[in-house]
Amino acid sequence: MAIVLLLFLFALVRSNAEEAFYVRKHLSTTSRYEVVKDITDNSFVPSNIPDQCTPIHLNLLARHGTRAPTKRRIKEMDDLAKRIEVLLQDAKEKESDLQKVPAWLWGWKSPSKGRFKGGELIREGEEELYHLAIRIRDKFPQLFNEDYHPDVYPIKATQIPRASASAVAFGMGLFSGRGNLGPGHNRAFAVSSESRASDIFLRFHDCCQRYKDFRKSQEPTVRKLEEPILDEITNALVQRYGLNFTRQDMSSLWFLCKEEASLLNITDQACALFTPSEVLLLEWADDVEMFILKGYGNALNYRMGVPLLEDVVQAMEQAIKAKEEERAPGSYENARLRFAHAETLVPFSCLIGLFLEGSEFEKIQKEQPLELPPKPLQRRNWRGSTVAPFAGNNMLVLYSCPTESSSKYFVQVLHNEHPVPMPGCGNSDFCPFEVFKERIVAPHLKHDYNTLCDLKIEEPERMSLTSKLWQMFQWLFPQRSNDTQSTKQEL
Repeated sequence: MAIVLLLFLFALVRSNAEEAFYVRKHLSTTSRYEVVKDITDNSFVPSNIPDQCTPIHLNLLARHGTRAPTKRRIKEMDDLAKRIEVLLQDAKEKESDLQKVPAWLWGWKSPSKGRFKGGELIREGEEELYHLAIRIRDKFPQLFNEDYHPDVYPIKATQIPRASASAVAFGMGLFSGRGNLGPGHNRAFAVSSESRASDIFLRFHDCCQRYKDFRKSQEPTVRKLEEPILDEITNALVQRYGLNFTRQDMSSLWFLCKEEASLLNITDQACALFTPSEVLLLEWADDVEMFILKGYGNALNYRMGVPLLEDVVQAMEQAIKAKEEERAPGSYENARLRFAHAETLVPFSCLIGLFLEGSEFEKIQKEQPLELPPKPLQRRNWRGSTVAPFAGNNMLVLYSCPTESSSKYFVQVLHNEHPVPMPGCGNSDFCPFEVFKERIVAPHLKHDYNTLCDLKIEEPERMSLTSKLWQMFQWLFPQRSNDTQSTKQEL
């Protein structure tokens, strides 16, 4: 009797644990903002900012909101639908146990069936940015009480439509009720963009040839790391459901899970194919890919974002100058608002040293490589769902404080609207501006964007004999270079 009771309790605990597992919090960078924005480090105690300190400038960098699947993903889902038909037919012919097959697979069609274009901001993505703007305006009323002018509230976005649409949704929330257009009393505002070919502030990854080559060279390494996990889970699915899934099938089903959970609020179909432990492994694989190709895996990933960091610091210095000169309100910039992609937000988070463990900040200052994020179930800071979910954002708020303190100006860093520690400032979220510049910014400024990114610029003493021979060969036998079209990234 005691054994039966023990088994019952074990089953009950296991059932409750599985019910408590919320897959929508484990979708890496495909996560919806409202699901993950309040996931914070409970052990961190935010600074108590003195009442006498007032915000005088805000820098916002936000990823675009939730978007529709891209054209490539739409095709992948169409191919998956055809593949599932083949698998089901094969199972019938082999007289397999069809009771194992989830009912939803019979007659399943891709959610994007019949679509030919994708990647656009969807309604949920619009709402994410719209409400984010209203919350920011309410949190910092001192900064957003001026009449709109593009020089007071410059809004910048990349030329990718989902980023510029996110900027528009944000602006509609920020200036709602402050104009004369329509029943919502909206007002017009400007969104400016740099050319995609030369935007080294928000699309530096697209303009950096050295990074493109590095990324291409590292993709096989990433695949190699992922293969054991994909193979293990693929074999588990084959045994569990009696269908002859391949590694590609499993990968597509994982993407379908993320699409259904994030865009359609469906978690009992594709996501239900995986156990919680399998979801955690797949999430880790996605996070490791982001770490290697966009984050701390290589210094180039984030150091090419130096022009953006310089722009942020310059905006703060201009705000300090306006404060010192006691310029009239409306004659200077209150906030600089930028809208881009995970490929922008992730490197910028690395530049200011967020989501590091222990002594890792000292390592990146010394340009030493970091270890990969630990596997589940170990604790880790580096999670795509919090680093760069849809509409994920960094805010650097500049405060002016009483002169009694040793520093007059301070920078507070908020990620997804919550204060976060900066290892470069003693793990505080509220850092003296001069310390912020000296400890966090200055070490990066010795790296010039063109030097980092131009393949033609090499230090002679580091050039291998092969490189020298190749340069001599090119000089003797000049050929017209062929521009290759790089694979479009899903941002």
